[in-house]
Amino acid sequence: MQIAGIQVYPERGGKAGFTVEFVGTNGEVVSVSCPQNADGSLNRLNAVSQAKEILAAAIEADETLLAITGTKRSPSVPEGALANARQAHDRDAMEEQLEEGLEDTFPASDPVSITSSAIPKGSSHR
Repeated sequence: MQIAGIQVYPERGGKAGFTVEFVGTNGEVVSVSCPQNADGSLNRLNAVSQAKEILAAAIEADETLLAITGTKRSPSVPEGALANARQAHDRDAMEEQLEEGLEDTFPASDPVSITSSAIPKGSSHR
């Protein structure tokens, strides 16, 4: 990947940290979330170097996993589980995954219902 640009986005005005996106010449994007540190010194300028450190640690961990297990995927992930329904163009599986996701977020996924109470106006001198 050849980097064509780097974009830095503050999370909650930088209070929660920054998201750094490395944009490649072929349109690929690698996003790294950099949480704010304890002393609050992470800023737009040093977030890029922090993101590079995080990526380097991830690459090192991946290489270590490859050396130990002979595979880049976690041993706890079953073979074939990495392919998702969208890649397989399986509409039934996508619908099932959507339903499961909605059930997991219940009741937040329910539509909002509006209720109101009203007292009919009329002549109060009856």
